[in-house]
Amino acid sequence: MKLKQVTLCLSLLLALYIPAAAQFLSLQGEWEYRPDPENKGLQEAWYRQAFSGRLQLPGTLDDAGYGNPVVPPTAKDTLLHLTRKHRYVGAAWYRKEVTIPAGYSELLLERVIWHTTVWVDGKMMGAAESLSTPHRFTGLKPGKHVIVLRIDNSRRYDISHKLMAHAYTDETQIIWNGAIGRIGLQKPAPQVQIYPEPSQKRVRVTASSSAELRLLRNGQLLAAKKVRAGESYLPLNSEPAYWDEFNPNLYTLEVNGQPVQFGIRDISHKNGLLYVNGRRVFLRGTLDCNISPLTGHPPMTKEEWIREFSVVRSYGLNHVRFHSWCPPEAAFQVADSMGVYLQVELPLWVLNVGEDTAALRFLKDEAQRIMASYGNHPSFCLWSMGNELQGDFKWLQQLTDDLKKQDNRRLYATTTFTFQKGYGGWPLKEDDFFVTQWTNKGWVRGQGIFNTKTPDFLKDYSAPIDSMPVPVISHEIGQYSVYPDMREIDKYTGVLDPLNMKLVRQHLQQRNLLHQAADFTKASGKLAVLLYKEEIERALKTPGFSGFQLLDLHDFPGQGTALVGLLNAFWESKGLVTPEAFREFCSPVVPLLRFAKATYTAAETFEAKAEVANFSGTAYNAGQLRWAISDDNGKQLATGTGNIKHPLGYVTAAMRLTVRLYLEGTPYTNQWSIWVYPARVDLAAPGIVFTRSADSALAALNAGKTVLLNPDTAAIKGIPGRFTSVFWSPVHFPDQPGTMGLLADTTHPALAAFPTEFHTNWQWWDLVTHSKALVYDAMPTWKPVVQVIDNFVKNRRLGMLFEARVGKGRLVLCTADISAQLEKRIVARQLRYSLQQYMQSAAFNPAATITANDLTALLKGNR
Repeated sequence: MKLKQVTLCLSLLLALYIPAAAQFLSLQGEWEYRPDPENKGLQEAWYRQAFSGRLQLPGTLDDAGYGNPVVPPTAKDTLLHLTRKHRYVGAAWYRKEVTIPAGYSELLLERVIWHTTVWVDGKMMGAAESLSTPHRFTGLKPGKHVIVLRIDNSRRYDISHKLMAHAYTDETQIIWNGAIGRIGLQKPAPQVQIYPEPSQKRVRVTASSSAELRLLRNGQLLAAKKVRAGESYLPLNSEPAYWDEFNPNLYTLEVNGQPVQFGIRDISHKNGLLYVNGRRVFLRGTLDCNISPLTGHPPMTKEEWIREFSVVRSYGLNHVRFHSWCPPEAAFQVADSMGVYLQVELPLWVLNVGEDTAALRFLKDEAQRIMASYGNHPSFCLWSMGNELQGDFKWLQQLTDDLKKQDNRRLYATTTFTFQKGYGGWPLKEDDFFVTQWTNKGWVRGQGIFNTKTPDFLKDYSAPIDSMPVPVISHEIGQYSVYPDMREIDKYTGVLDPLNMKLVRQHLQQRNLLHQAADFTKASGKLAVLLYKEEIERALKTPGFSGFQLLDLHDFPGQGTALVGLLNAFWESKGLVTPEAFREFCSPVVPLLRFAKATYTAAETFEAKAEVANFSGTAYNAGQLRWAISDDNGKQLATGTGNIKHPLGYVTAAMRLTVRLYLEGTPYTNQWSIWVYPARVDLAAPGIVFTRSADSALAALNAGKTVLLNPDTAAIKGIPGRFTSVFWSPVHFPDQPGTMGLLADTTHPALAAFPTEFHTNWQWWDLVTHSKALVYDAMPTWKPVVQVIDNFVKNRRLGMLFEARVGKGRLVLCTADISAQLEKRIVARQLRYSLQQYMQSAAFNPAATITANDLTALLKGNR
């Protein structure tokens, strides 16, 4: 009991004293270690003993191969996330003999999960707890000494719903034991907090003790001053050089010779809009869910963060949200240098805020530690108390208000969205910004729209955010699952094993579908790109919107294997979209078109309003907006300036047109597809029996006739059509309609008069939403003309359009409705026309043969 009281007392003291910078002597290298699974080390005084194990620090027990082998008990457990090769949760001891130079009186462990106690020469030096900031211990004496660490990664407080908060989880980061990042000795320096006051051309500095300060910009000395503990001011002596995404200007404050970088940046909101340095800003963001597929822990070096943020910027993004965790110092430093706006969160994702009172104390202290450690960074722009929180909102409001009053250098939010009734639809008075999926007035992301509303490209989110008092950022948009990329499996050479992806590969091998895996990935991924584009453009079209946060630009192979990224878990391309193509609809300047629909007849006129979302700080005039329309052969059909009004009467055969809009004299351009069909087609098809009745079809086939069977979807068993792909994960959300788009054989003559790519595009919306996919597992060699990609849990053979010989006859089977209201449903009409033209041609020669019983069983769902 006495040790616990001392630990808590010292932890609180250490939380209030976190030096900003210091001269550093690394203790990287070999350490002795001994796990303590029975938790008897304290009683047996292991702090006075040597240990036989050897490992490298910085590092983890997982790196050393220590822990219980992990074998998921069921296939579902295997599919939940990547699997640790070894797992250990509990106390572990680490020992090293060191020689401490004079003045190096502080021990630094940059990142630890979760609690550390330190002994020097058998005497306890102190204890610390944090998931977000360094553990520091002062009072070391010069000379030869033995340092012993007891690190306990056991769960200390209730901060994580089902252990999914990314600061403490086995989803992608793992609950590792060890010490990562910098580990070593340093000379303590005064703690400083820097508050730029550009309107007065000065910098306000608070220091924890006396210090000599020097203010520099690009190596040029601006001011120098010796200060006592407390508040002081340093003049800038020139016009302030502001920090933002375009000009990440940095200053240096030397504190007793040790550099602390900061930026002059004012982030604010007015009339529901977001501003940086008085200029409107639109956040184009993605999440970082602590996805670490090799190490199981976050990157700790500048080089690693440069790689991540370089990829983020290459795709036109300027913002990263750290979902329920706080990144290390290197992330802030790199974001500072690259102009990336960061949203940091407390390590909290629970549905019962307030029930664990000890957790509330920890979170308050953790907030102070985060502020003290990272508060000077200009990239630290937004701070939320956690993810999708529920529970005691009065406590969250009070904590948010206290932090706002203490430090005005960033904007604050009580939670990043919530499902709690009465709270999720509108911001609270303490919120400086509002991250949400919907408001009290409607959805602000496509998840609630794209499957239920006929596609149009006119709408934005103005109505749902009307009268919104603070900036709105759409929460975790996208989440369109992409079929697993089997090429990724061999990249896992670290502490995590992709047993989830290996299980999918094994399933595909057993079902003789592995040869199609790459096509599944590409087709489902192209659909995801399409949907992400419309998500982003709809947000950009909304005048009062302030940003979006993707979930995610790259995969999250946790929480049910959520492969929602256009990049894999290693931030590498899957070959779905290039950064250049993505930047067409995701950059500081984006040309946009508003038009009513994706499909037209030749009797119509294509009309579109041209506009531009411009958050670059550079003005462009309307005369710079130019457009061009071309066909799939690249032939330019029309050009113009400004809005578009283009008659389509020249179209005699169905075709896809590409509409490109660009800002003349700039690199900014964007494009869209529309589909144009003849105003009339002759659906009379002599020699073809068109029927919705299976019995009629079988009778005609038995008589040797040619049959186009288009059964009523209500009369057959199958998988209901769904335009969008699986949401998030078919493991995490198993009850959702579970398909992942279409895979069409574009070389098949049945589609000769029906322009399509190999993947789903907007012209398929009406057909897909009026369809059922049939399961043809019993006929594994049968290849549909249009296949429906099943989710990677079930991996059934699904199809929408088939051909076969049945008895004496020849059959085309289409399970998308091409019968009803064809005068209005022009896409369905065109597909029927294309099929009938094919069936009347010499090319109609189905290779597959099935029986009448096969067909009956297929329609009844028995095969």
